[in-house]
Formats: sequence, C-alpha cells, structure tokens
Amino acid sequence: MGTTGHRPAAQVPAEDNERVGQGRSAIKGILSRLRLTFTSGLTGAAVAALVVGVILERVPVFLSGGGVLLLFVLIGFVAGRLSPGPAEPPVTRTALARIEDLRATSGESADVPVEFRLTVAPEPEDGRSAYRVNVDQSVNLVDIPAYRPRGIAVVEYRPDEPWDVRIVTRPTPEWSRRAEAAEIDSAPEFTLIEKPGLSEGSWCVLVLVTFLAGAALVMLLFRGELFTSGGEAGSSSKQPSVTTSASASVSRTFTTSTTVPGHSSSLLVLGRMRETVTELAERAGTSDVIAITIQERRMEIRGDSARPPGETLHVQVLAYELFPALVREARTSLGVRSPKSWRIDVTPDSSTGPRIRVTVTGDEGTAHLDADATARVLERRPVGEEERG
Repeated sequence: MGTTGHRPAAQVPAEDNERVGQGRSAIKGILSRLRLTFTSGLTGAAVAALVVGVILERVPVFLSGGGVLLLFVLIGFVAGRLSPGPAEPPVTRTALARIEDLRATSGESADVPVEFRLTVAPEPEDGRSAYRVNVDQSVNLVDIPAYRPRGIAVVEYRPDEPWDVRIVTRPTPEWSRRAEAAEIDSAPEFTLIEKPGLSEGSWCVLVLVTFLAGAALVMLLFRGELFTSGGEAGSSSKQPSVTTSASASVSRTFTTSTTVPGHSSSLLVLGRMRETVTELAERAGTSDVIAITIQERRMEIRGDSARPPGETLHVQVLAYELFPALVREARTSLGVRSPKSWRIDVTPDSSTGPRIRVTVTGDEGTAHLDADATARVLERRPVGEEERG
C-alpha cells in the first residue's frame, strides 16, 4: 500500500472536521491550563496575605488569605465528590505506519524508552493523508528487534489529536498480515504534526512564576508597613525622639530617652532593648548610668557623672534578652488578670549588683517582681501585697 499526493474530493470535509476538532481540543487544553495558572497566582497571593497578616498583626489581611485558601480547599473537595465517573476513552483509529528512524534513550530496565519517527498512513475511509509524527514509547527489550528503519508497524491514533500516536505491540492477525505485505512511502517533512501549545515543563514554570508573582504583588502592596515593621529598631536608632537635660551649674547629670515609632512596635522584640540602650549611651557619651526605665515603646536612661562607680551601672552588663520573659511572668503570675501597662526599672545596688523591678498595672491594681542582673527572680509582690505594702 503506498501513499499518493492526491486525495478524493469527498475526503476533504472529513479531514476539515478533524482539523476543527483538533483546534477545539487545543483551545480547551489552553483554557484549562490558563485556569490553573490563574489559580496558582491567586494561591500565591493568599499565602502571602497570611504571612503579611501575621507579621503586621492585621486580622483582615490574615482572614482574607485564609479565606481564599479555605475556599479553594472546599471547591476541590466538592468537585471531587461531584466529579462524574471515569470518562469514556477517546476514539482511536488503527492504521499502518512506516518507521523512518528510531533511537533508544536508555537501557536500564526491561522496558526501554524509544524515540520513533513515523509516517502514519491512515485508511482511505478515514479521510486523512499520510503525515509524519514523533513518538516516545517504551518497548520491551525482546520486541526491539521487530522494529527497524523502513519497517512497517501497526499504530493507533486519535483523529482529533493526530499527534497522539501509539504503536500497537500486539496487533491482531489481520493487521499483522497487512503490515507484512504493505509498502508505505515516506511523507514529506512539512507534514510533521506536533502537539500544539507549551510543553508540560513550560507550563510548570509558568505556574510557578505566576504563584511567585501573586505573592510578590501582595508583598508589594504592603511594602511600606513591612519594611517599617521589620526595621523599626533601625528607624528608632536613626530618628528617635530624644530629650537630653543637663544641670545648669556643673552639667554632671543627664536624662536621655527615645520612643520607638509605630503602633505595632515594641521594645519586647528580641534584640531591640540592647540596640536602643546602646544608641542612647552613644548619644549621652557614656555607658555608666544611675537608672534605666523601659516601657512598651519608650526607654530612658539617667546618669550623674558625680556618682562613684559603685553607685552606677554599665548599660551593657544587663541580660536584655531575658527581660521579655520577666515581663511575661509578671503579667501572668502576680494576679493582674488584665494588665494594661508594664515598666522595667533598673537601678544599681552596691551590695548585690544591678536590681531589676518589673511593674505591671491593670484593673486589679499594681504588682511587681524584683530580679538580679541575670534575670533571676528574687521577690514577687502580687496585687494584694503591693497594696498592703
């Protein structure tokens, strides 16, 4: 059986209908992947909204991101429950094909991946001319000698997707006899049919890029607040609200304070107390002070150059990293159920070293605890004892 360059006029409508089917199939695949890409971008934005909401303590942003993710989960669950049974297998046609070339890509197992270059010759009643196609298919090592260049093989192809071709390794006796007796001419190179659209790898990259783009868009929208939240300590050290007073007579005393800007900022953030007190000491020109006061967003140091060394303390000897734990303990263990404010007062003690007092105030009253320079609790004064004292 050979191929010719002509076809009957009656075959043209059938082939045109197949081309229309191919176009619809390609458009359907592209739309499906575009939906996947859009969903990926929206998912990236939702995940970023969750992170931004946690960092900035913005409940609406957090709920928006969580709501979108929860909606996707519910849609997937419902779609899985309502999905119809297995789809009907696609319509396929059997035909003969000339093996133009073949190449095994590896040989590490019994089934060897082989790249075939074929000329597919559909049956005359199928209404399609011969065309070329490239096929990747695994072939058992035992069957490989049966396939050789210029040999004839039995194949199955989809009329609506002619690039989807599969070599039939166990054809029926009738098709085996036809393959042995058939002769097929090579189709021209321009008849090569390839799968339209982007490759699977390209779509995966596009989906990943869209996911990252969605996340980046949300981060960009909140970039000002994020950078302010992440660098508030730096901002407070660059442009703090500082007040300094000195004795009018001998200029031996000083008071230097700073306020950390931002509603969501706090000196309880790890590392922020040490950074802030270092900045204040640099502004004061000395690290020896007589008192340190720390509040939620304000720190103050006081000094007196006339005091002897035993009555001062060095700002860097304190374990600032342990102070947040002291505040947490004072707010939860001293009987103040709804603490509204807290304060840390650090003063020198010539006998025991620096003494730290954490005071909390709430509707129930005021309570405090005392600790040493290593943040070890020495004394507790709950609400009732503080009032009696």
